[in-house]
Amino acid sequence: MSPDASIILVVEDDAIVRMLIVDVLEELEFKVLEADGSEQALEFLNDEDQHIDLMMTDVGLPVMDGRELATQARMLRADLPILFASGYAESIEVPDGMQVIGKPFSIEQLRDKVRVMLNNA
Repeated sequence: MSPDASIILVVEDDAIVRMLIVDVLEELEFKVLEADGSEQALEFLNDEDQHIDLMMTDVGLPVMDGRELATQARMLRADLPILFASGYAESIEVPDGMQVIGKPFSIEQLRDKVRVMLNNA
């Protein structure tokens, strides 16, 4: 992994799905922070010393869903690009600077979406 690799915060409550996403992103040479839900994600987001280039979150999280988490994230980091992962991607409306990738997605789809978002950030 390159020392200047982009840092992606992955928020996914399903451990197997999270592991697969993390493995793919690490293979693509991104540095990955893992959160199993909104609380853990907010710990990373509240840490001013922790750089984050992109947050990828499941929409259907327990307690605080992905959209609520995105709202909180933007209050802490106004310009943070946010990628929602959802099995219902076509029905989700997202604000500027946020995008959606439909589950299931291919490695190539994830790679391309992440790279476009990072390049536009």
